[in-house]
Amino acid sequence: RIAWLYAALSIKAKAAAAFYGRLEGGTTPLTPKQPLDYAGGIRVPVIGFYGGKDTGISLESIEKMRLSLEIVDSPSELVVYPNAQHGFYADYRPSYSKVDAEDAWKRTLAWFKRNGV
Repeated sequence: RIAWLYAALSIKAKAAAAFYGRLEGGTTPLTPKQPLDYAGGIRVPVIGFYGGKDTGISLESIEKMRLSLEIVDSPSELVVYPNAQHGFYADYRPSYSKVDAEDAWKRTLAWFKRNGV
């Protein structure tokens, strides 16, 4: 979530990578907006990684973000690992998926290189 917000608000970032960050949801005084609210104003390319079996971030939410980014012709990308759960990159969690985590890391490095980071 924070990577998406930083990509929308930072004037210094060149690119960002978001690992299963929430895209939409309720608001509070501390979280008045969600990444989907900023989709039209994302300033830098973001690659977002999500699990197809994440029970906290729905595929519907990911698709809303994908469509919002397409409307503004954003170079951002969303990658969904069909069998991954939330936390698939965290090797200390039961949801860790070595294959998906290694692929996401390889894609992250390539993303940053392609975008001048």
